[in-house]
Amino acid sequence: MEVLEKEIIQKKANSSLIKDERPNMLVCEDITKIYPTPKGDYTVLADLQLQVKKGEFISIIGHSGCGKSTLLTMIAGLNDISGGKVKVAGTPIRGAGPDRAVVFQSPSLFPWLTALQNVMIGVKQVFPHASKSQKLDICKYYLSKVGLGSDFNKRATELSQGMQQRVGIARAFALKPKVLLLDEPFGMLDSLTRGELQDVLLEVWQKEQITAIMVTHDVDESIFLADRVIMMTSGPFAKIGDELRIPFERPRNRVDVLEHPDYYDYRGYLMNFLNH
Repeated sequence: MEVLEKEIIQKKANSSLIKDERPNMLVCEDITKIYPTPKGDYTVLADLQLQVKKGEFISIIGHSGCGKSTLLTMIAGLNDISGGKVKVAGTPIRGAGPDRAVVFQSPSLFPWLTALQNVMIGVKQVFPHASKSQKLDICKYYLSKVGLGSDFNKRATELSQGMQQRVGIARAFALKPKVLLLDEPFGMLDSLTRGELQDVLLEVWQKEQITAIMVTHDVDESIFLADRVIMMTSGPFAKIGDELRIPFERPRNRVDVLEHPDYYDYRGYLMNFLNH
């Protein structure tokens, strides 16, 4: 893609946007991640900068090994930060916490517990002073929102992989986090189920307006879901190489997005970055 054409697409993406005055919910300052190896230190990420507005949905794309998931787990507090800071609502993080909920590629449920019990574990921790009925209402509300209103009492082993991932999404939203972290949550699903769960995620997110960060390999998924697509350079010493704002109006409809006259320009822009 020619430089001029890239500039035109960027300007088109930015032209319909009003200046975003929302405060930053997440800030990554000079983030570095170094892993020791027998041959010496390996720097996955180097001096990475990222700011995400309150209520913004961003997706992160890049080649395998560029550190996308590493960055996400560092934000989650599940992976030590070699250098720099991660701040949520202005406060540096200190390990994992309920202010950051994570949905992984694998649902990670307790197989012997029911869907309701799996969600309840987190709700009990985050809302210790709520009554039993209030906790139940929270769990049932989010399970119903993801389409599992008649499956509260099914054990995780009785649920399909797609249904298990619905439980994982419900569990994350039920924690009322400040930041929702999604690590390729639909990567193991067939295309039909993947599309259904993208719609489910978008519907619940649009109501809750929680700041969301999603790692994905899927360019179409990143465009459909995100306000902004972050493109990471290949490692080692990976960083943010570019970003593209997605100005499609919300709430979004899949057909409307696919038929938008600018859709394939944005898709081509992202594919061009990945192919160079």
